[in-house]
Amino acid sequence: MSIYGYSAVTPAGEEIALSEYRDKVLLIANTASQCGLTPQYGELQKLYEEYGDRGLAVLGFPCNQFGGQEPGSSEEAAEFCQINYGVSFPVFAKIDVNGPEASALFNYLKQQQPGAGESSDIAWNFTKFLVDRSGRVVVRVEPRETPETMRTLIESLL
Repeated sequence: MSIYGYSAVTPAGEEIALSEYRDKVLLIANTASQCGLTPQYGELQKLYEEYGDRGLAVLGFPCNQFGGQEPGSSEEAAEFCQINYGVSFPVFAKIDVNGPEASALFNYLKQQQPGAGESSDIAWNFTKFLVDRSGRVVVRVEPRETPETMRTLIESLL
């Protein structure tokens, strides 16, 4: 299966097939609103504003698995992003990225780009995956690396 066989759920409960993003470059991140890395929302939004018209789609997936840093509802997470960082890219319903309840999408992303170390598990909020226009997961960027470090690679894929 490719990335286009998966779907995501909006905070309102609507299922969106990722095939709707076919032929776009995707930047997919697990996010949290009460994390030291939360300012990365602003950087993700900046990249989306700069490259959205050239085919970049940013998809945010709030997750409460790391330090309880996304304690509210999916709707509260999406609202926080919009109010505090002007986020206009899709922020989906809260998910798990590790463990038995992990999202099938994130299991697929981790399988395609396992990262360093013994486990492919997501280590923290703001792990980012870049997917090319053909649906291939190109790179996994760990949380402490900012979205800005992906700029050159994003430009090469657009």
